[in-house]
Amino acid sequence: MAGLQAQHDETTARASELRDRIQDLTAALAETEARLADLATTAKVIAELAPAGGEDPDPPETNTVYQAIVNAFNQHSDQVFRARELHELLGMPTDEASVNITRSRLGRLTRQGFLTQPGRGRYQKRT
Repeated sequence: MAGLQAQHDETTARASELRDRIQDLTAALAETEARLADLATTAKVIAELAPAGGEDPDPPETNTVYQAIVNAFNQHSDQVFRARELHELLGMPTDEASVNITRSRLGRLTRQGFLTQPGRGRYQKRT
């Protein structure tokens, strides 16, 4: 009978330990599910704020054009260019819309400090 009582006491203690673990695991599960909900909300907000179609602000082809412009100024560091002259040098289309886009790019490179503007509409590599 004493052996049976010892087994009963051990089993009761084990059941108590398991109940405590269940409570701890239940609390941990609730915290984890709350974190998952927060992450889902964050992902939804980011998706709504991101540009449509997941586009990069500067797609790779734009970066390639910027690199071509920078390379031209690096190769001709003492020369002053107008946007149209730069287009001719790089073999780019010289229609007004394309040249205007390049003017915007040159303005951006000037604001970033890579180029200077020695005269209106004229650009040169900063030395």
